[in-house]
Amino acid sequence: MSIEKRIIRLERNGPNGSGIAEMKCDPADFQSPLPTQHVHVYYSDPAIGLNVGVWDTTTMREAFGPYPGDEFIWVLEGEFKMVHDNGDTVPVHANDCAYFRNAIPTSWHQEGYLKKLYITFLDPNAETPEIKSAEGGVRVLDPDVEMEVMDTTDPFEIEGTAPEQKNHTIFTNDAGNFHVGTWESGPMVSKMLPFPTHEFVRMLDGEVTITEADGTAQTFRGGDCFFVPKGTVCSWAIKDHVKKHYAILDL
Repeated sequence: MSIEKRIIRLERNGPNGSGIAEMKCDPADFQSPLPTQHVHVYYSDPAIGLNVGVWDTTTMREAFGPYPGDEFIWVLEGEFKMVHDNGDTVPVHANDCAYFRNAIPTSWHQEGYLKKLYITFLDPNAETPEIKSAEGGVRVLDPDVEMEVMDTTDPFEIEGTAPEQKNHTIFTNDAGNFHVGTWESGPMVSKMLPFPTHEFVRMLDGEVTITEADGTAQTFRGGDCFFVPKGTVCSWAIKDHVKKHYAILDL
């Protein structure tokens, strides 16, 4: 687990395939027999309630109740459905990205194995809100969603010619500080600056190389996933084109 301000490549089997550790499950959290679950936390900041990691589980049915935090996930393997208080269900399948709204009344139902990469945010100083309906509180992102041309290159300051960039924000939490969406950009090189937010990225298409202040460079392509902690000093270089799903925590 890290709280360093460094770019973190999120790998499905832990760093360099090192594996993920078994969790202790609380029977009060389940309507079903206890599952077997594992987790590796790549980044955690308990002071603000932020966690990023990889998690897996066997068959389970969670207890019905308020969902514990705002969350964005990429399902690596398996599938599940969220069952709402009115009986509506939202299915989520392998390779889907989805978001969850904090405190919606719902329950996770799953048959078979599942693994996900995730970012969760639950403010430790905030009371759990009373939300009567789960409608719209879980949604799968469409990678082909129509996006609007941006009139800014935020959060980047560009070296040279500014690229055309497009964005579609599908979800903003009730506190207004957790945003989920889809973004794309043409070729660009950004200035070496502290990154202004926490950002979880699932790469859809293209290639980006991110260089940190000490010269460390990592290249991410379609199918990769990474996390940028707020304050990480870095520069982004896009050769041709990048499209991504993202979750941003802006505190």
